[in-house]
Amino acid sequence: MAGKLAQVTVGLFVYLVVAAAGAQTPPPSRTVYKCEVEGRTQYSDAPCLGAKRVDVEPTRGLGSMTGKGAPGADVRNENLNETFSNAVRPITGQTPSERAKAARRFKLDRSAQAECRSLDSSIPRAEQMELGAKGTELASVQQDLFQMRARAFELGC
Repeated sequence: MAGKLAQVTVGLFVYLVVAAAGAQTPPPSRTVYKCEVEGRTQYSDAPCLGAKRVDVEPTRGLGSMTGKGAPGADVRNENLNETFSNAVRPITGQTPSERAKAARRFKLDRSAQAECRSLDSSIPRAEQMELGAKGTELASVQQDLFQMRARAFELGC
């Protein structure tokens, strides 16, 4: 029992150290919006009115063309965080992306965290409503969706 408690304690300590190190620089946004602006298609991490969300997974980079070079520091950090997340998953129950989201939100105050959780459920509902809306209802839903996405972006959710 004492050995298991020591493992959990060490795991929690490492988790907090990694989370603190990750809190120093903001992670890149993995949410990309496709926007039509003056007849031109643009992609951005910031939402726009009538945007379509595009799910992307960034590449892990290429160390060198020969394959012998080491990856950059950002890729090494991401691999380390993912490996750690998978190691503590039996304890936390979180996937690497869920743990990254929790670490990102850890620095937010309680009210911002609560607002982010609320937006986590409101935004997908609004996206579903947008799919079936037409005419003035579509414009209204898109405006509401834009405001929710902009708020989530502003909060750093």
